[in-house]
Amino acid sequence: MLPEELFRLSQRFSRLPGVGEKTALRYAMFLLLADPAIARGLGQELIALHDNVTPCERCGYVARRSTEGPSLCAICSDHRRDPSLLCVVARVQDLLAIERSGAMRGRYHVLGKLLSPLEGVHASDLPIASIRSRIQNEGIREVLLATPPTVDGEASALFIAQEIGDLEVRISRLASGVPHGGDLEFADQITLGRAIDGRHQVVHDFSEKVVSK
Repeated sequence: MLPEELFRLSQRFSRLPGVGEKTALRYAMFLLLADPAIARGLGQELIALHDNVTPCERCGYVARRSTEGPSLCAICSDHRRDPSLLCVVARVQDLLAIERSGAMRGRYHVLGKLLSPLEGVHASDLPIASIRSRIQNEGIREVLLATPPTVDGEASALFIAQEIGDLEVRISRLASGVPHGGDLEFADQITLGRAIDGRHQVVHDFSEKVVSK
């Protein structure tokens, strides 16, 4: 019932993550009825994206495509970063979330996927060789495994730790526990268990009273 061009565009939108058929058709109809300059501009930006942006050849983040040498991202090219700390994340979105915290001054390695046999992702699909190569050639002394606290994330972190365990490098994992401002009543058992396991000593000068009576 739809014109072929509108149907094809809707089908393409439906391939995007989190976009169903109804939303895809809504996007297609918007572009059809909106100012033609919007659709043309979107098309030009998509072409420019693939012409000029590519995964970083070192870490898997995003970088501007270079014709004069390796295409490296802004993080890998930043000499102010701590080269001894490598943070391994599952996705670019996770890297951006950590960057927003301002607490990570090392460099990254993006896996792009997590171990998930049900989805056809096996051990051979993870970039273990490139991680080992970076540890051996870049003076990395600590690898922070920042995969998500899910079944696939935990399995991937354990596998990576096993695969690089023979190298002279410290292997650490993101701490997890009760979120700031959270209520213990609503925390799940795994979160509470990790919060207890990761408890730390309270350091305070008890010569001063915190609360006056």
